[in-house]
Parts: sequence; structure tokens; C-alpha cells
Amino acid sequence: MLGGVENHSLPRTAAFFDLDKTVIAKSSTLTFGKSFYQGGLINRRAVLRTAYAQFVFLAGGADHDQMERMRQYLSGLCRGWNVQQVREIVAETLHELIDPIIYDEAASLIEEHHAAGRDVVIVSTSGAEVVEPIGRLLGADRVVATRMVVEDGAFTGEVEYYAYGPTKAEAVRELAQSEGYDLARCYAYSDSVTDIPMLESVGHPHAVNPDRALRREAVARDWPVLTFNRPVRLRQRVASLAMPSRPALVMAAAFGAAAATAGLVWLAGRRRNYPAALPGFDGKSKELRLGLPHLRRQE
Repeated sequence: MLGGVENHSLPRTAAFFDLDKTVIAKSSTLTFGKSFYQGGLINRRAVLRTAYAQFVFLAGGADHDQMERMRQYLSGLCRGWNVQQVREIVAETLHELIDPIIYDEAASLIEEHHAAGRDVVIVSTSGAEVVEPIGRLLGADRVVATRMVVEDGAFTGEVEYYAYGPTKAEAVRELAQSEGYDLARCYAYSDSVTDIPMLESVGHPHAVNPDRALRREAVARDWPVLTFNRPVRLRQRVASLAMPSRPALVMAAAFGAAAATAGLVWLAGRRRNYPAALPGFDGKSKELRLGLPHLRRQE
């Protein structure tokens, strides 16, 4: 699917990934709704509203108008939240909530890009307090995310930087300039038609689980369309990759048994030949003297 290992004499390259419904199966921000409720940040009504928003997002994605309404709602919702408390809640529940919904196919792609020498960059409309820990979990090299205005350690409800639509493409171009990426040889992945500017900015755009509008564009532009549908815990992936196949385990066990048997035979022969082989062994005492002061193990 991907090109080979990077030729490091050429300009650097990167793979840019949208997060929600591209790398993970749900909205990263809305997934923490219950945790924010348990932490006292939102009430039960807000939990139900975030659950409904998650359902709408999963059922058909979100167009520009829906994303704008969601931005306004979430910005107002987080007004007054203590930033450190949000970070602690995300850190405490990250593996429980996010690890199980990471697409196996996306994790494999990230591994392949890293193996080919490319940087991996997560570019998400969700807030930095959520996206940055997820990026570390995924092993991403960089993260671009929405940032809220913070005063006296709390969110004001105003948006400092909104990583959405054309702004994502601008961030990709700025990174290319600062990091020396050759965008014509870079990759990008997204599920949403709102990310077309980002997809257009690279030489290898891919639509992943695309909404209907993006699917139409991808077909018209002959972009690859990928389907990710296997959420899996990263730890389970690592265990399955590290576990040898059953035939290999059988061969290893057989080899180990043969080696153990040969070792016992060799040891028995050595014991019979100890007096000749080891000067200082008197054949009666169990102590071995090698010309050094004798050290007796304390009982």
C-alpha cells in the first residue's frame, strides 16, 4: 500500500491523520462525556446531549453547519472548567475509553509510515487537552489541535485556534515549511468532506470511512477509499504481533527439550570425570579448591 523506506537524501515526508472516525471509531471529545460528568464538570443533561451528538456523529458524520453548532456548544460547555482537572480526567480514563476504539487498520498504517521513515502527525478539530495524550498513545510525532483561551487556569469559553477545514491545510503547509516536508510525497487521511483542503495539500490523499460527500469527491478525483472497521486495544495488537506462531512454539519446545536432555547427559559425564578434569577436587569432599581462599556459604 505504501512506498518503501525513505531516501534520506530527499526532503522529509509525513503522514497526516485526522483523528475522529479515521484513527478512532468515535468522537474523541464526546467520548469523555461520562468521565467529565463523574468529575463534576457537566450535569446529567449535558451527558445526554453529548451522547446524542455522538450518535449523530457516528450515524452520518457532521457537515459544516453541524460542526459549527457543536463547536459553539462545546465552547460554552467548557467555560470555567479547570484545565488541570480536565487533563487529569483524560489521563486517568485514556486507556479505558480510547484504547479499545483505535482502529487496527489505522494503527498498522501508523507503524508502516514510521517504518518507512515518515513522521506521523495527528490533525484534529478536538481540543489539545484530549488530542495530545491520544497522540502520545498512538506514537505520533506531532499534534495539531484546537486550543481554547485559558485565564487563571480555567477555560474562558473562547477559541484561540480552531483546527478545522482550511485551517488544517494551513497547519500542514506551515509544518511542511518548518520541518522540510515535501508535500507532493506526503500522505493524508480523513473521513470528512470538511478536510478536503488538507487532503488536497498532499500528493497521496486517502478517504477513510468517508461521509457521502467525501466519498463522491474521492471517486471523482480517483483518491483511494479505505474502510477501517476493526477497533482493537493497542496492547492486544502488540501481544498478537509479538506472539510466535503455534508451529514456531512447538519447534521451540522440541528444541528446548532436546537441549535440556543433551545438557543432562553432558553434566553426568562431567561429574564422573571431575577428579581428572579439575585439579583441587579430591574426589571425596564436595568442596572445590582453585588456589583461592576457601569461601563457605553461610547457612
